[in-house]
Amino acid sequence: MRAKLTLASSIMFLVLALFAFFSPELIDVSRETLAAENPTNSQVSEGLTCQCGCGLTVANCNMPTCSFSVPTRREIDRMIGEGKTRAQIIAFYRHQYGEKVLSAPTTEGFNLLAWTMPFIALVLGGGAMVLAVGRWHSNQPSAPSDSKPGAPPATFDPELRRKLEKELEERR
Repeated sequence: MRAKLTLASSIMFLVLALFAFFSPELIDVSRETLAAENPTNSQVSEGLTCQCGCGLTVANCNMPTCSFSVPTRREIDRMIGEGKTRAQIIAFYRHQYGEKVLSAPTTEGFNLLAWTMPFIALVLGGGAMVLAVGRWHSNQPSAPSDSKPGAPPATFDPELRRKLEKELEERR
């Protein structure tokens, strides 16, 4: 009786844990979502690439007089003061400069294909290798179980056997 109760409580705990894990309300909860209420300048500027050509994010641009990162940081502070969220600020810059301003590509449209293509190629290549190895193993001739090692196969032509023995005698 006690084992059944323990099993039932374990199953109930597992179901509740899975429900909490896959709950639609909790799926979108992330560190960014929790911090979206009061974003900091560094959180927002990490998501933007500096357009001066340095290749760094706006937060990490080390040029003290950068024509892009310095005004952008000031504008981000102003937007945060207006109460905008990180997503709204990044959407503003994405609309203004396009995809190139994002420090990480989005997971939509063609970018989704770019994210998934290496994994698709690995799966397809692995599948092709499995098929090739399977064909190589299936094409190997199997030796009959009743034949002796070194004995000619049962389908060996006696005329060819005679010619082979004659040529071997001539070479000696």
